[in-house]
Amino acid sequence: MIEEIEKIKKNLVKPVVFIGLMGAGKTETGKAFAALAGKNFVDSDDLIIAREKMTIPEIFNHKGEAHFRTVERAVIKEALNTGDIVLSVGGGAVMNEETAALIWSQALSVYLDADVRTLVARTADNDERPLLKTGNPADILAALKEKRSPVYAKADITVDSNGTPEDVLNGVVQGLTRHLSL
Repeated sequence: MIEEIEKIKKNLVKPVVFIGLMGAGKTETGKAFAALAGKNFVDSDDLIIAREKMTIPEIFNHKGEAHFRTVERAVIKEALNTGDIVLSVGGGAVMNEETAALIWSQALSVYLDADVRTLVARTADNDERPLLKTGNPADILAALKEKRSPVYAKADITVDSNGTPEDVLNGVVQGLTRHLSL
């Protein structure tokens, strides 16, 4: 894998953005890939929290999802304009046409695709997921997957993220190698 990473580093001219549902592994995989590729890692949720000085659930509760999505679009645009980064974005980011257009045009997008059972297992003990507090998490995630998958499928690369972190990272490296024709 070291040889592939070196080729990717030499040929990667755009930021890499990880998209997918909550629990797909965007942050963990993004951090691991950034470390391998010698890039800075940024999580759009962290940027939103820093800007708003509130947690994600507090933003949803006090200012609403529409406000959250507006701030999300702004921080993603700013992050992409910084250039040489690896960025993970919230699961709903690309559902906004303007935000999706920024990502599709300015970055190399990687969709981490996990099945609902995996997503539920990975998000079950996390209180920072406001969308999962409105009902049965499995039903919510299944509905989100059905609704969002056609948009996520527009990504440059799709990687199965049901496996171990190492398997997912290897899938990302293989996908980028193929996409960049290395």
